[in-house]
Amino acid sequence: MSMPKWTLNEMPDQTGRVVVITGGNSGLGFETAKAFALRNAEVVIACRSIEKGEIAKESIISLFPNGKVNVIPLDLADLSSVDAFASHFMQNYARLDILINNAGIMTCPYALTKDGFESQMGTNHLGHFALTGQLIRLISSTPNSRVVVVSSLAHKQWKISFENSLSEYAPSYNRMRAYARSKLANLLFAYHLQRMFEQKNVDSICVAAHPGASYTNLGRHLEGSLFVRFLRPLIVKILPTAASGALPIIRAAVDIEVKGGAFYGPSGFLQLSGSPVRVESSRTSHNSEDSVKLWGISQRLTGVRFW
Repeated sequence: MSMPKWTLNEMPDQTGRVVVITGGNSGLGFETAKAFALRNAEVVIACRSIEKGEIAKESIISLFPNGKVNVIPLDLADLSSVDAFASHFMQNYARLDILINNAGIMTCPYALTKDGFESQMGTNHLGHFALTGQLIRLISSTPNSRVVVVSSLAHKQWKISFENSLSEYAPSYNRMRAYARSKLANLLFAYHLQRMFEQKNVDSICVAAHPGASYTNLGRHLEGSLFVRFLRPLIVKILPTAASGALPIIRAAVDIEVKGGAFYGPSGFLQLSGSPVRVESSRTSHNSEDSVKLWGISQRLTGVRFW
């Protein structure tokens, strides 16, 4: 007998809980923010553009007039912005029940962050590493709290590389390889953070998730290719929506049956779509030596230590 599909109807009430969603102004993050607002959580949208954040907030409030939604600026490609966000948040909140590390960039042209990191690794991994570390004491002091790290199926495509301090030289830059490695870094980070929670007997868990092949603006840097432009009308019809893609993230964040160190994604063919279930990540994502090395390099590059 098959298990019933997990839907938003299974999402428990979140009254009294505070959730931070990076990139909560659009795509998967926006759908996640809507779901939490509907279930009475206090939602903090963390995004680069205050204007876009406020538009998202107004859209959510128009649907749920009693929703509690706030916007705090956060640019994950700028460690000073990460520090400012964390300071502002801790001055205004006494708890953090759920941190959803969702924001990211994908297959963009070669660029460096403000701190000199390759942009995809810098934004997708190092920015979230620093943010989590800055907030870890508040997370640890909040009973039954969670960190949710959003990865991607792309993590399976390459191994992690520690050359050039996680970066790539511009002459040999491969957009997809850089993206895949940043998503693998997300998982190495998530699994190691869970081990640290266990070692320190912290009442928190870290869970990972991926959305499958949802059609969102994350893939905007692929839009210019002739192949994608030709198939775009078909892609829009076939690929799951952001609302569907957000379900694994939401389940990872709220399902009481979820265990620390788990990975959630769609149940369908090749995990491209379907109801959210526990799935397996690549063998390389469970390499404990790589996770320890990545953790040490991330601490050195960001200057952030967790405990």
